[in-house]
Amino acid sequence: MTRNKQLPIITKREEVARSKLFSIERIDLTFSNGVQREYERMQGAGRGAVMIVPLLDKDTILLVREYCAGTHTYELGFPKGLIDKGELAEQAANRELKEEIGYGSDNLIHVQQVTMAPAFFSATMDIFIAQNLYQEWLTGDEPEPLDVVPWKLSEFKSLLAQPDFNEARSIAALMLVKEQLGGSQ
Repeated sequence: MTRNKQLPIITKREEVARSKLFSIERIDLTFSNGVQREYERMQGAGRGAVMIVPLLDKDTILLVREYCAGTHTYELGFPKGLIDKGELAEQAANRELKEEIGYGSDNLIHVQQVTMAPAFFSATMDIFIAQNLYQEWLTGDEPEPLDVVPWKLSEFKSLLAQPDFNEARSIAALMLVKEQLGGSQ
């Protein structure tokens, strides 16, 4: 049985650290049963981010291999990036495509909005399918050119087995897109 729970009351908020991308906030909460707790959470820039699954044709997706500072490795995943101030998510998705893989899209389809570690992080990411690709490069903020890796969508199980394809958001995007496109590919 599902019941609607009353959200806890935030009794105090305090920023405890800040970087260029995040701030860490401590919040004191009082739950409806009277229990009090202190939590820390990361606050993002508030504009959100996008991830794009580009379809070169009906069975070829394009991935990028890029350096990831968190794991100090090169990882295979889908093009992604932050939504700039004043941009819509669709505009950010098209810009990121052009910056990271050298393609724009005439047909962006919104798949789903996801969150990352909602217990600790307030950021959201909009996942898109990009179809009807056309070549166009924009200069991005990547420190080195990204490797663009084509992959057959019909061979998604071999992609899931790749040791450098392990980011949860990319795996979620792959599975959501497979489902949206009919699942049987």
